Amino acid sequence: MFAVHEEEAALDIVQDSMLKLAEKYGDRPCDEFPMLFQRILQNTIRDYYRRSKVRSMWTTLLSAFSPDDDEEHDPLETLAVDDGNSPKSPEGQLLQAQTLAAIDEEIKKLPARQREAFLMRYWEDMDVAETAAAMGCSEGSVKTHCSRATHALASALSARGIKL
Repeated sequence: MFAVHEEEAALDIVQDSMLKLAEKYGDRPCDEFPMLFQRILQNTIRDYYRRSKVRSMWTTLLSAFSPDDDEEHDPLETLAVDDGNSPKSPEGQLLQAQTLAAIDEEIKKLPARQREAFLMRYWEDMDVAETAAAMGCSEGSVKTHCSRATHALASALSARGIKL
């Protein structure tokens, strides 16, 4: 059994699980609710940790491109921005721009559905249900598309010498 130590995340997980129970199983007999809720809660916690792991991987990669004092920084915007306050050398700035361009290129090479799911989940920070609704597919399809996109991007970037 997993445990979520962040109170706000735990409350969100419980709320999402309760909504899923009500939406999908509201017509079931009440005596089935405890077992159904337990299963939904476990799956929602697993989804939370999977999302956190993938988000952490991308955050780690992209955090190298953001200024230390700016938490709201969008790393893809740094391609066009030079604020003059960056302590990086011209070589470092060139390497940063090339890496971000490589990431952008590889995202564009993804199949349309994988690219769409990946960008909604990790750039727009939408959850699985929101992404599935926006894409008009099942939550399982969203998870599959995101997983395939993540693995494809990691392989492509690794082949270019960019280590995650």
